[in-house]
Amino acid sequence: MNAVEIEEAISNLASQPFDPAEFPYALLQAFGNKDTTLKKLRNGESNKSDLGGVLQRNNIHIVTARQGEVTQTLAKLRTSPSTTRAKARFILATDGTDFEAEELETGESVVCSYEDFPNHFGFFLALAGISTVKQIRESSFDIRATSKLNKLYIELLKDNPEWGTVERSHEMNDFMARLIFCFFAEDTDIFNGSNVFTKTIEQMSARDSSNTHEVIGEIFRAMNTPSTHSGKPGDPYHRVANIPRWANVFPYVNGGLFSGNLDVLLFSKIARSYLLHIGSLDWTKINPDIFGSMIQAVADDEERGALGMHYTSVPNILKVLNPLFLDDLRAKLAEARDNARMLLNLRKRIALIRVFDPACGSDNFLVIAYKQMREIENTINER
Repeated sequence: MNAVEIEEAISNLASQPFDPAEFPYALLQAFGNKDTTLKKLRNGESNKSDLGGVLQRNNIHIVTARQGEVTQTLAKLRTSPSTTRAKARFILATDGTDFEAEELETGESVVCSYEDFPNHFGFFLALAGISTVKQIRESSFDIRATSKLNKLYIELLKDNPEWGTVERSHEMNDFMARLIFCFFAEDTDIFNGSNVFTKTIEQMSARDSSNTHEVIGEIFRAMNTPSTHSGKPGDPYHRVANIPRWANVFPYVNGGLFSGNLDVLLFSKIARSYLLHIGSLDWTKINPDIFGSMIQAVADDEERGALGMHYTSVPNILKVLNPLFLDDLRAKLAEARDNARMLLNLRKRIALIRVFDPACGSDNFLVIAYKQMREIENTINER
């Protein structure tokens, strides 16, 4: 199983009613354990837990705790002789309300609500033998959000097959980019109010999805129309265009993201449900560096199967950019210390740097180069 398949299985598990007896086996199954392996654990042939839980040698010791006793149960797992003998890498305790886990070798831990544990699926990827744990763990939410977007993309194309043609693929990518921006903007104070995009669609579009495309279209039109604003939270924007009152809360977005063709695809009830679910995710956890890769992974058939591999791109990009020029800039910054003349000269040098990506696909080289240079420039300005 790859990271995306695991994320989907974990999400499905968390959405089901909590079954204390079945949870350990369902969790292991989600990470790719075969039925024969689970059968041996169930009949006790390979399960040597001394706490009434499920212990898989070299992997994990799981106990479903009594209500309110998750922390105490995790402490018992940590000191359990069976945990030590079996060389368990992870310990995990949950009561269906709270969720706690720990990687014993590093001491890293996860403490969250039960319903939130899918956001931390990358923490456990070693259970599935996936070695690129660090990069994927750091972007668990990125992968989860992209997986959900992929489902929405596929569902939309069922009712709008013409948008999947070569002629309209660019428009489809533009549409998905606009949605991603809205999800990110409503959780990061770019819009007035929290979750305003998702709430507006939920409230203004019919449950049968018959007018969902019209509601989204009006929101996009509002963000493509210049406006004046008092700056006070909650105040409406004032526009010449006839923007509906409920869409007038959305600001004008410059840069051309909402210019051009503002056609919106027809939504089925399932597609509308996917959209609302994606909007309910906490997009403050997203890594903006991978927005370009997110579009590519959602839209490209060949890329979907390897979804998650994009998220090693940031460290790999730095392997190129650091020796190319960033290491030298940081060395000059250290050498300058608080010398104003040297710092200003370094800033002038940074201003002259040009970065060219001849095979630019999802912009990540350019985005990371920009962010790293800005970080150095900010330090210069502070000094």
